[in-house]
Amino acid sequence: MVTGPPAAGKTTYVATHARPGDVVIDYDRIAQALTAGTGDTHRHPDAVQRVAHRARTAAIREGLKLSRGADVWVVHSRPAPDTLAEYMAHDAKVITIDPGRDVVLARCAEQRTPGARAAAMRWYTQHARTPQTSDTSASTVAGSREW
Repeated sequence: MVTGPPAAGKTTYVATHARPGDVVIDYDRIAQALTAGTGDTHRHPDAVQRVAHRARTAAIREGLKLSRGADVWVVHSRPAPDTLAEYMAHDAKVITIDPGRDVVLARCAEQRTPGARAAAMRWYTQHARTPQTSDTSASTVAGSREW
């Protein structure tokens, strides 16, 4: 499971590390597949967002069933505690992509909707309060796009 704030480079990380045949579950990629054109990969009409969210939920459910026999990559910026617990119950490795608040906020301003900046701020607020775990299944990749 790859996590981090919006515009951190999660999708880029997965694209660089996933191998042919791996299952990749990424809301942005799903939403893009559900709409015509090759426009902005982060701005979608409400109908596309609703369908993409439900498709992603179903894909995660099926991906978890396959996770012991296949490599399944789930891009999930802010999983709820119960969702994270479900991932961990399936022996998920958690990879956090975080190039730093300043980089993320600059990318949000250049590339994303105004809501992305707010989501990034929520991510940083949440993670400032969350004590770091010594869980060896979690790792943080500080740099972005240098892999």
